[in-house]
Amino acid sequence: MARRLVVAVAQLTDAHRSEIRAAATRHGFEALFFDAVEDALPAAEAAEVLLTDSPRLAQAARALRWVCTPAAGVDAFVVPGALPRGAMLSNSSGAYGVTIAEHIVMVTLELMRRQRDYDAIVARRAWRRDLAVRSILGCRTLILGTGDIGREAAVRLRAFRPARLVGLNRSGYNPGGLFDRCIAPEALDDALPEADLVVLCLPATEATRRLLDARRLSMLHEGAILVNVGRGSAVDQSALERLLRAGRLSAALDVFEEEPLPPGHGLWSCPNLLITPHVAGNMTLPYTLDRIAALFLEDFDNYCAGRPLARRVDPAKGY
Repeated sequence: MARRLVVAVAQLTDAHRSEIRAAATRHGFEALFFDAVEDALPAAEAAEVLLTDSPRLAQAARALRWVCTPAAGVDAFVVPGALPRGAMLSNSSGAYGVTIAEHIVMVTLELMRRQRDYDAIVARRAWRRDLAVRSILGCRTLILGTGDIGREAAVRLRAFRPARLVGLNRSGYNPGGLFDRCIAPEALDDALPEADLVVLCLPATEATRRLLDARRLSMLHEGAILVNVGRGSAVDQSALERLLRAGRLSAALDVFEEEPLPPGHGLWSCPNLLITPHVAGNMTLPYTLDRIAALFLEDFDNYCAGRPLARRVDPAKGY
């Protein structure tokens, strides 16, 4: 009986599925594809490998040895009991850097160029041209997280000639020399008051939870801009809202402590805030889907050859 690979990623195209099916056949696997998790549950019971963002499928797979999520974040898979004992977990880190970096540039420019204010002016069919705007040119930029997303953001922001581009990671290592310098978390308090633009590209871990708490948010100077495309848990949302309403800061948030953001939440009416509904890293850009398929196939070859997975996640660390 053939070993079983179950794929439950509705967004994959027929071309992606054909590539995965061919690789499965080459390695002696039967590949089954589903658009809905409910439909995939019976087949998942005998699956050795899963490509899915559903912990329900992983829990149903009694023979599971490896689950790959098409997402970069693995929050749902690292809670106790989410994976069968001994099953490996990998993610699709490396697929989302381009689309999220472009989102970062978009929302930063929207805030700096006062696009929401001009949208309101045009909606009134008025003609005003004198709003003071800002530029990334000469901007002191701090990027929290220098993984795929942070690196892709650095490449794009560098083209606008910021005054300084600083990255933060666990070790202070400067990947590829993309940053003017990189700092470790211990130096964050010194870096925040010097930042005009702070971009969060952090995963949800115990170390990143409330990294920007009320104390650290208050260290940002008046007029600073905060962009969060990582996880909402990294920011004290209530403290940020107070600073936004006071006119101290501006922000663009794509992620929140609770998602979907409840309709009655105060952030919806908060001034100086640009909200997007967790779409920066969505699977809506064809390039992203191409990368998800390519990265999975790379690790599928690794798995079948007995080599280590390139994007294996340590559930205890959350990355």
